[in-house]
Amino acid sequence: MKKLLKTKQKEFLSYLEERRGYSDLTIKSYDESLNEALLYIEALEEKEHILLNLMPYRIKIASLNPKTISKKLSAVRSFAAYLNDNGMRVVLKADESIKIAKTLPKPIAHEYIVEALAGGELEERVVVTLLYTLGLRISELASLELQAISHDWVRVIGKGNKQRDVPLLEGSKKLLDAYLSKYKRNRFVFEKNGEKLSENSLRYMVIKVFRRVGLKVSPHQLRHSFASQLLNAHAPIADVSELLGHSSMATTQIYTKLGSALKQQNYTMAHPLCGIKES
Repeated sequence: MKKLLKTKQKEFLSYLEERRGYSDLTIKSYDESLNEALLYIEALEEKEHILLNLMPYRIKIASLNPKTISKKLSAVRSFAAYLNDNGMRVVLKADESIKIAKTLPKPIAHEYIVEALAGGELEERVVVTLLYTLGLRISELASLELQAISHDWVRVIGKGNKQRDVPLLEGSKKLLDAYLSKYKRNRFVFEKNGEKLSENSLRYMVIKVFRRVGLKVSPHQLRHSFASQLLNAHAPIADVSELLGHSSMATTQIYTKLGSALKQQNYTMAHPLCGIKES
C-alpha cells in the first residue's frame, strides 16, 4: 500500500505544478512533508476504502510549533483530497485541526495585473478581470450566472447561499459584453458543453495568464488584491467586508494590517527626516 501511495504522490506533485501553478518551493515543501508523513502514517486497506491513521505521525511531530504541524497536516489532507478526486476512496483518522494565528495575504501589485491582462486571450482576460474587480472566490466565479449580471451590478451567491451585490465597473462590463457577444452562453458566464466550467479550468486560466509574465498567481491572490486596493484607498472596512461576503468584519481586518504595513513603508520612504542620522 505504501508503494502505491508513493506512486500517487508523484502524480499529485505534478498536478500541483501543472494544474495549480504552485511554486517550486511549495512543491518541495509538500514533497518533504509527504515523505516524512508516509514513514509514520498507518495505511490500512479496508473493505470500501483505504484508512490512513495519522496518529503515529502526529505523535512524531507533536513537539513542533502549531503552524508547522498545521502545514504538514495540510499537505496530507491535500494529498488525500487529490486521491479521493482521482478514484481512490481514502479516509483520514486522527485528523483534528490545529489552531494557528492568521497570516497576512499576499496581494499582487496592480501594475503586474495590468501587464498580465495585456497578454491574455479574451476569455482569460474576463476571468482575471472579474476576479480582480469583483473580489470573487473561484467557486463564485464558476457559479456566476448570466441572469445575475445587470448593467451596473453583479449578484454573487457566496458561502452558505448568502447573496451580495457588487458594483460592475464600466470597463469590466464592456469586456464582458465583448466576450458574451463572441461566445454563446446559455446559463453560466463560463461554460463548456452546456455545463458550467470547472473551478480547476478557471484556475488554470489565471495561472497561464500570469505565467506569461513570469509570475505565479492564484485566483485567491486576486481577491486579496481587490480587498487591499480598496482598503489602501480608504474604503470603509464595513463596505469591504460586505463586498467580500465575509460573515464577520473580523475576517476582513487581516487586510487592514497589510494596509498599515504599506502605509508605514510609504511614510518611511517619503518623509524628509526618515533615514537622516542625528549628528
